[in-house]
Amino acid sequence: MLALPAAPAPPRRRQLLVGTALAAAAGAMAIGGQLAFYMQVRDNAGGSTTKWLPPKTVVNEVAANTMLFTIYAASLMVQWAVYAVHRGDRRHTGYALGLVTLFGVSIITAQARIYNDMAVKVAGSKQYGPLFYGVTGMFLFLVVIGMGFAAVAAFRALGGRATGADREIVSATALWWHVLSGVFTFVWFVIYVVK
Repeated sequence: MLALPAAPAPPRRRQLLVGTALAAAAGAMAIGGQLAFYMQVRDNAGGSTTKWLPPKTVVNEVAANTMLFTIYAASLMVQWAVYAVHRGDRRHTGYALGLVTLFGVSIITAQARIYNDMAVKVAGSKQYGPLFYGVTGMFLFLVVIGMGFAAVAAFRALGGRATGADREIVSATALWWHVLSGVFTFVWFVIYVVK
């Protein structure tokens, strides 16, 4: 009796990557909406830094610039993780994702330094304080999610579950951090440069 050959396996569904893309787009839109509202309120307040910022407020631009370069370094390291997992190199994938998590801690530390140096009160300022903490707090929330994402990807990669063809979690982590680096470029420009 003749039999037909088995049908080819269906292509892998990429639910994690698609879900990450949707979540990253939602986070980017949330930050974008906050920045648009921030700029509108700033323009309605007079548009100049002297009228907008609370008195004696000094923005630590060194820490802000450090955050910008650190998030670009995290984006570079997560791309290294994608390259390493594609080649089946679990050790370098773990190193790269560990560095991404460390860079996330550095970003949080730099933002905490900015909060400490500025000493802006949420209730003490008319509109600047709530908007400033809203935008930067939302960004820090997205960074913490990215750090958790990188930690899970590192555990899966080091355990041998994210290698070769099954590397979607590392690619999704890379997508998240690339979107974060693009989003922070706008946050940095609007919040710390234009003020």
